[in-house]
Amino acid sequence: MTERKDELAANLARVEERIAAACAAAGRPREDVTLIVVTKTYPAADVRTLSGLGVRQVAENRDQDAAPKAAECADLPLSWHFVGQLQTNKVRSVVGYADVVQSVDRSRLVTALSKEAVRAGRELGCLIQVALDAEAGDRGERGGVAPDGIEELAGLVARSPGLRLDGLMTVAPLTGPYAGRQQAAFERLMDLSTRLRGNHPAATMVSAGMSADLEQAVAAGATHVRVGTAVLGVRPRLG
Repeated sequence: MTERKDELAANLARVEERIAAACAAAGRPREDVTLIVVTKTYPAADVRTLSGLGVRQVAENRDQDAAPKAAECADLPLSWHFVGQLQTNKVRSVVGYADVVQSVDRSRLVTALSKEAVRAGRELGCLIQVALDAEAGDRGERGGVAPDGIEELAGLVARSPGLRLDGLMTVAPLTGPYAGRQQAAFERLMDLSTRLRGNHPAATMVSAGMSADLEQAVAAGATHVRVGTAVLGVRPRLG
């Protein structure tokens, strides 16, 4: 356990150095960017170790892994983000532990999240997942709504009881005009965020960038980066 703690501490320090350097290069204060550690496929013991190292924001993408892990770590001062494609039959479970759902991309999901948040007596933060590889009116290969669908979906979130519109999220696309152009993709997301804040001033969160491209996300203006492998290493899936 001590060896794993040392490994995680060293990895975390390297990621912190990368974020700090990216902020300095962009002329941004370090506190402008929040690190979310993506703990998917890693055990609750790692989450507990990371919490002891000062991590406060963690993310998961599969409810069947996340729900028992969150329950096991319920005593820790953590905020849980759900970042995967979310089926409506998993919404009740996810609302039980997630503080933010970053993958909101269709009206049916908004309705389900609102119903369960009200039932649980919780306020749930929501990010609209933007698919920069999607044609108008479509969804992306890895989920997300096309840019032309953001405003309608954001309005629905903002009007829905139990939900709070926090901002936008994207994953750098593998196809389409932004494939291989991570910074351009993240800059496009920032433009969309500026437009969204015209009608929803409190929706300031911009979640973009992962282990391989966090520098480009920080340069573009992301407020949150989602880092898994660079902190936890490459390990086999749970189950």
